[in-house]
Amino acid sequence: MYLKVKVTPAGKRDELKEISPDTFAATVRAPAKHHLANRAVAGLLASHFGLPVSRVKLISGHHSPGKIFDIQTSVL
Repeated sequence: MYLKVKVTPAGKRDELKEISPDTFAATVRAPAKHHLANRAVAGLLASHFGLPVSRVKLISGHHSPGKIFDIQTSVL
């Protein structure tokens, strides 16, 4: 399942808000350097869905605030 996520790095706390079933807004304390913010968002999404971080993949938006993540909820 693909999710759209609007990310705000270097915030005061880690927070994930569900805007709609496939759209989220995330604020992370990690800076937007060395992919630290991307990894923090992947961790937030993984904990939200109760999955390991290895099941959350960043598909698009590596260097922009608007990102698309692929959440692998089933094992083939």
